[in-house]
Amino acid sequence: MTTPMFSLEVFPPKRNAPVGTIYDTLDGLEGLHPDFISVTYGHGTQSDRTATARIANTIRTEYGIPTVAHLTALYSDHEVIDQALDMFDKAGVTAVLALRGDELPDHERVGVFPHASDLVAYIRERRPDMKVFGACYPEGHYESASLDDDIANLKVKVDAGVTHLISQLFYDNDDFYRFLDKARAAGIDVPIEAGIMPVRGAKSVRRMAERNASRIPARLARLLDRWEGNAEALRAAGINYASEQITDLVSHGVDGIHLYTMNHPGSTRRIWSNVEPLFTR
Repeated sequence: MTTPMFSLEVFPPKRNAPVGTIYDTLDGLEGLHPDFISVTYGHGTQSDRTATARIANTIRTEYGIPTVAHLTALYSDHEVIDQALDMFDKAGVTAVLALRGDELPDHERVGVFPHASDLVAYIRERRPDMKVFGACYPEGHYESASLDDDIANLKVKVDAGVTHLISQLFYDNDDFYRFLDKARAAGIDVPIEAGIMPVRGAKSVRRMAERNASRIPARLARLLDRWEGNAEALRAAGINYASEQITDLVSHGVDGIHLYTMNHPGSTRRIWSNVEPLFTR
């Protein structure tokens, strides 16, 4: 039996936060030995590029963990992407997660890379040796007419050069299994990691679900209703819920688990302590 991958996501400190807070996060994650850590990216500003490259370099050189740097397309042109790729080269980054990026109110799209697949093709042209990861959506992208349409678009992205997929968060594993069956039937044969985001607050879960058109299953809804007013209890319930999701996913033979840490190493470590034996190599 093949051991599934295990990876993490962190994000740069917010602009008004001390840069040293990322060390608190990374120190808190030390010892988990993920296959890689992905580092998020903003919407294409110089500070976004610098922060992502700097943190990716820190993870690689000071913690000895491979990194994947996020890169967004919607508000970028060729010059912006070239600058980002140059920064990533200097930071020793050899893998990029190519994303379309979210819409920004009162911002006009640049129009050079309208889809993630356009960005993927450009990276492949400019950096043929770079690994290019992509995102996928177990319940379908919120702008897609259907899950089948979204998977057809995903196939275009994979054909453009994506060799590894990481899923958006989901709270019902059956949604992921349904998506996985359809993706494989469509000829998508690259590794697909299941993205898990632990529940920390009822409002944030509902906000994320609304933004991504994700479903909150009845079991999770009961947890939110029961402990919405007790933050500590809800975090504990969220850790258990995520741990059970991961256990079930691994039992079904998924390619890997990508855990969205939200820069909360304490919750991440508690989940890892619950599931670590499943990833013993």
